[in-house]
Amino acid sequence: MSAQLIDGNATAKAMRESIRQRVEARTKTGLRAPGLAVVLVGNDPASEVYVSHKRKDCEQVGIISTAYDLPDTTSQAELITLIDELNSNDEIDGILVQLPLPAGLNSDEILERIDPKKDVDGFHPFNVGRLAQRLPLLRPCTPAGVVDLLDGTGQDITGMHAVIVGASNIVGRPMGLELLLKGCTVTTCHRFTKDLASFVKQADIVVVAVGKPGIVQGEWIKEGAIVIDVGINRLESGKLIGDVDFEAAAERASFITPVPGGVGPMTRAKLLENTLFACEELHN
Repeated sequence: MSAQLIDGNATAKAMRESIRQRVEARTKTGLRAPGLAVVLVGNDPASEVYVSHKRKDCEQVGIISTAYDLPDTTSQAELITLIDELNSNDEIDGILVQLPLPAGLNSDEILERIDPKKDVDGFHPFNVGRLAQRLPLLRPCTPAGVVDLLDGTGQDITGMHAVIVGASNIVGRPMGLELLLKGCTVTTCHRFTKDLASFVKQADIVVVAVGKPGIVQGEWIKEGAIVIDVGINRLESGKLIGDVDFEAAAERASFITPVPGGVGPMTRAKLLENTLFACEELHN
């Protein structure tokens, strides 16, 4: 393997320690600790695991995490009422509604109900719009984490051709906006793209976020490209793999993220950073 691994675990650990120190310094002066409300509706096993990790992360850095675990019978009106209460709570800096929501609940309406200044996931149209206008406030966590990983390689990516595979509202679309801010030339591929391989082969940076194992083949990777694999897929054996054919891609890339241990830890770390930012800059 010729590619250098981009260690998301190490980068996220350093970020959490920096956040812990900033929270500690804040509370020592008599200011309150940042507060994060974590809303979980239903009992989806994967969501329960993610939420558990996020709550532990908060505990490690001194952010006060308040849990709102609701049954899957929760109505749209009941959930909106809770969001309104959290919006008006001066000790809550961030509101996280774990997705996906149970069938029958309109996630778009719920996410748009969150006060944009408490939208620490960065999903609200206001925050996505700010990013599009080159005036970012609360940034979507995964794309922002990817930018930190790219910065950590020490490479000047200005002017590089970045190809994003996947156009979701959570990763693909805001990822393109983030890379435009970094001065990249950006191409976004999606399910209607014809001849995906031809685009990937041109890329200096490849970001893949589809949720389909092996959708990007290793031989498509340009020699020396930087490969960011956002996908995470569990095989029947229980093994976790990404969207990129890792072994073959690593023979050609200069840098590559592993799965697990690449982008995932950064998403959680950026959530903490957004919560602290909201507390310090938006709610003082």
